[in-house]
Amino acid sequence: MMKRLGRRGLLAASALLVTGAAHGTTSALAQSSAISKPVKAQPARKPRNVVFILLDDLRYDGMGFLQPELKTPNIDRLARGGTYFPNTVVTSSLCSPSRATILTGETARNHGVVDNANSSEAGLTFFPAYLQKAGYQTAFIGKWHMGNDVDSPRPGFDKWVSFRGQGSYYPSSGDPDAAIQGGETTMWNVDGKKVAQQGYITDELTDYAMTWLQKERDPSKPFFLYLSHKAVHSDPLPPPRYRHLYDKTDFKIPASAANTLENYRGKPMWVYNQRNTWHGIDFFYNSDMKMAEYLRFYYGALAAVDDSVGCILDYLKKSGLEKDTLVVFTADNGFQIGDHGLIDKRTAYQASVRVPMLMYEPGTVPAGAINNGRIRNLDYAPTFLDLAGVERPPQFEGVSAWPLITGKVADGDWKAPDFTYEYYWEWAYPMTPGTFAIQRGDLKYIQYYGVYDTDELYDLSRDPDEMRNLIDDPAYLSAKVELRKVLYQQLANRDGRHAIPFGERNAIGSVRRNRAGPGAAPFPNSWLVEPNRLDRKDNVLPDSLEKQRAHDMGKAFMPFPVLGSSEADTNAGLKH
Repeated sequence: MMKRLGRRGLLAASALLVTGAAHGTTSALAQSSAISKPVKAQPARKPRNVVFILLDDLRYDGMGFLQPELKTPNIDRLARGGTYFPNTVVTSSLCSPSRATILTGETARNHGVVDNANSSEAGLTFFPAYLQKAGYQTAFIGKWHMGNDVDSPRPGFDKWVSFRGQGSYYPSSGDPDAAIQGGETTMWNVDGKKVAQQGYITDELTDYAMTWLQKERDPSKPFFLYLSHKAVHSDPLPPPRYRHLYDKTDFKIPASAANTLENYRGKPMWVYNQRNTWHGIDFFYNSDMKMAEYLRFYYGALAAVDDSVGCILDYLKKSGLEKDTLVVFTADNGFQIGDHGLIDKRTAYQASVRVPMLMYEPGTVPAGAINNGRIRNLDYAPTFLDLAGVERPPQFEGVSAWPLITGKVADGDWKAPDFTYEYYWEWAYPMTPGTFAIQRGDLKYIQYYGVYDTDELYDLSRDPDEMRNLIDDPAYLSAKVELRKVLYQQLANRDGRHAIPFGERNAIGSVRRNRAGPGAAPFPNSWLVEPNRLDRKDNVLPDSLEKQRAHDMGKAFMPFPVLGSSEADTNAGLKH
């Protein structure tokens, strides 16, 4: 049931952040048959404009109306005047796979962008190309992060402003990606031409977006603006005006971050083992920074994005486009801030797969509402084509959520398809295993590939924080068996094959250990280091003779100062 966000409702919305996802039982066969041929969408009243604002790594509750200590007046303005969708999820919680799913309307097993390192775009069509054919002007401005770090303009966009890799918050930020790429991440690719980055990335991206909106586009045509921010990706550097915004704020981390027997009861071994790693709360990013301190930088960087949202909203209102333009605010994946002792994304846990989602179009999208219908990033492309009255291409795997968004279908009547999740293990960050999951109704089943460990089952209606693993509960045996089978079926690609070789799992397997035998194996001694080393990111960078020579000399190959240190601020051009 859709709820209204009144004056108190904005601050009470966080109490509604349990999964509450609509029940859907669409089978894999039914989903497959639904995309076997093009489906003619009903034309909208008239082609409407779209501003799609994508953040990087923004946590699902990282908005002021959910956390009163956050200062996000313009994001909160979207919530007051539009609809908040708390059950929006991503089918792969990692930058490149998620972005590819948004752009193609396909899952990772079909679009093939399965990690951040090997991301060929061969054979892919990005949905804005279909909008172009329908008369739209399209612009991409910001972080692309696919296609092997190539920043050249992509098909489907009339306007192009991007950069290689992760980009840099400042023109010389000390970002190791910049050095690896010969400084290219401090350069913009503007319609095929190299242009030097001049200032703070969020502000500069906003300037490019506003210039296109105000001066460069054809005002006689509908437009689609894809504004893709770097913020709030690590290491998040706020602009100078917000460097001290949260100096006195005491950010809380989840209770599940505590290293207690209760928190780890029923959890896989890998979850506990990850505490003391790059993606664990005890040694995250191989530093000794506390998460509460990190969040001051994280949310300081968000404040600049809030300014950007305000610029766009003010322009739409002043130009008379507010009622003809859908504004979408979301993120490529979630972010764990200590949930279950973890940080970052990649996992199938709620804090990783859930993303913020606000939609705003006065007169079309209900104002001040909370809509509990589940939307996947897989559904964005078909939704955008639907609202534009554009024919749906056959390769799209999601469904249009436009009837849900406009309120024509109530969230309680929304038949959301199963939410199937896939994450493929990476060489660079091996602490998170290959992960596959499915949510049907309120039950979520998670299994792992290539790791000697248990799987998981949660009833999110009773356990939204995923603290009680029901995998061995006899009462859930039938559900476990069914979800295992359906998950395996749905992970097949469109050719009926699985992208990596794994068999159907129908039991936990021979995983027992001698209670009196050896415990977990110790980590190699060479992995045990002190915090805050300048070479803390070296092990992620490709091995090379140059890197080995640097290490033989006792030097960091790519110095990477800890966020907040004097060295980091100096490299970013900041002064204390």
